[in-house]
Amino acid sequence: MYAYDEFDRAFLAERVAEFRDQVGRRLSGALSEDEFKPLRLMNGVYLQLHAYMLRIAIPYGTLSADQLRRMAHVARTYDRGYGHFTTRQNIQFNWIKLEELPEAMASLAEVGVHGIQTSGNCIRNVTTDQWAAATPEECDDPRIWAEILRQYSTLHPEFTYLPRKFKIAITAAGHDRAAIKVHDVGLRLHRNDAGELGFEVLVGGGLGRTPFVGKSIRPFLPARELLSYIEAIMRVYNQYGRRDNIYKARIKILVHEIGAEEFSKAVEAEWAAIRDGALHLSDEMIADIRARFIYPAFAALENAPAELTEALKDSRFATWHRNSVQTHKVPGYSIVTISLKPVGAPPGDATADQMDVVADLAERYGFGEIRVGHEQNLCLPHVAQKDLPALWAALDAAGLATPNVNLVNDIIACPGLDYCALANARAIPVAQEIAKRFADLDRARGVGRLHINISGCINACGHHHVGHIGILGVEKNGQEFYQITLGGRADEHAQLGTLLGPAVSYEQVPGLIEDVVDTYLELRAGPQELFIDTVARLGVEPFKERVYASH
Repeated sequence: MYAYDEFDRAFLAERVAEFRDQVGRRLSGALSEDEFKPLRLMNGVYLQLHAYMLRIAIPYGTLSADQLRRMAHVARTYDRGYGHFTTRQNIQFNWIKLEELPEAMASLAEVGVHGIQTSGNCIRNVTTDQWAAATPEECDDPRIWAEILRQYSTLHPEFTYLPRKFKIAITAAGHDRAAIKVHDVGLRLHRNDAGELGFEVLVGGGLGRTPFVGKSIRPFLPARELLSYIEAIMRVYNQYGRRDNIYKARIKILVHEIGAEEFSKAVEAEWAAIRDGALHLSDEMIADIRARFIYPAFAALENAPAELTEALKDSRFATWHRNSVQTHKVPGYSIVTISLKPVGAPPGDATADQMDVVADLAERYGFGEIRVGHEQNLCLPHVAQKDLPALWAALDAAGLATPNVNLVNDIIACPGLDYCALANARAIPVAQEIAKRFADLDRARGVGRLHINISGCINACGHHHVGHIGILGVEKNGQEFYQITLGGRADEHAQLGTLLGPAVSYEQVPGLIEDVVDTYLELRAGPQELFIDTVARLGVEPFKERVYASH
């Protein structure tokens, strides 16, 4: 966990006071909604279909138990008793009254969280691997570098009004859990042949109306050069990015139109002029940030202790352990993923009571730390293996032990037309109905790893382009229809899905997805071949022929 100082706390208190005044002027009529809009957006406040929505950043996906407990308080006191975790490691409260927003924001600010730069044409919340500092795969803690970028980008005077919103993601592991290739800038932290720490830099990724996978423009950037190189990228984008067309304003369009090579040349030229200036990261600066991260005092424990071995005789616990528990870099500890996808519930939602339970369990068994992944699940990154049986029992009692992580009913979905003013179609009910079709966990495990992503509109907040099965809601003559794509993925082999065929009606979607899965089970080379690999081997045509024959 990062330890914030008095400057951070004072800054947030001042921002809340400023926003309280702005809300007061809006309520009195001194500000119109059009005048209020840019002010509220700078604090993460949106006007949705039915109410104002408050989006709160969870920097690099890391929360303390106190912070999660305070989010539960806000959900219970100012909202309707729940919060929604998003694919951008944020939490959204969908029903807060305008007059109560300042109090909710003040309460959150007391524990160091806020909505600044969760909206607007600025650098948004920097995201990373939810297993950071726990997985044995990584070469360094990527949150160190995400925090450096957070401090650099917050209220940056030049990059507060970019052509369009801007998103950065970092991974330090061989397997990419941060989807870096579909971000405006993706950073892969690794070591070169000399053992020096640095980044592969990718630019121009992004989903939405015109999706692209990011292009690598620098295979290795020394870590100490991170800020100056990001500054060079931002300057080039700020200068040449389109401002005349909102649909062509993202950096991905600029990179696509001029080409990655020309974009790289422009960045290198800009960087040459600034790389030795004030943004050069000295060893002392990096060490100062690193020292502000407080790591658990791990005990010397054995792997597979007697408590765990005995508990694994229980088939329900063993199923959950096999699905939701991963290897930790420290012997005797594990990483635990908590599914927020119980069958029939909105994906990514957690009630205030559930948030309190997770906060309490994090303090009891996980050094008081919680993580949020872009898959809309939670994670306790540091749990002693001997405590896993007790943790599972408590999660099970709270309805939080569904063993479906990475299975067909662990669905990513945006709020869709139930909440969002931009949506064309519903997403949550579609996800719920598909999950019910695969409620039998033996059946879901037989299918194996399969990611379904659902977006209610072309903005792609559900990342449908990179779902193994992607579902996009569209509007046709006032009715909801859905396009289906196959073969997308968001990991280190990121690629966009291929359109399966004509859009189908709302009522047809669950049955069509079930047919796609059944077709996969018939066509796969064996139980070891994942859905994504079968699609890669055969393409979408065999699926199209079988699925549309019955629809």
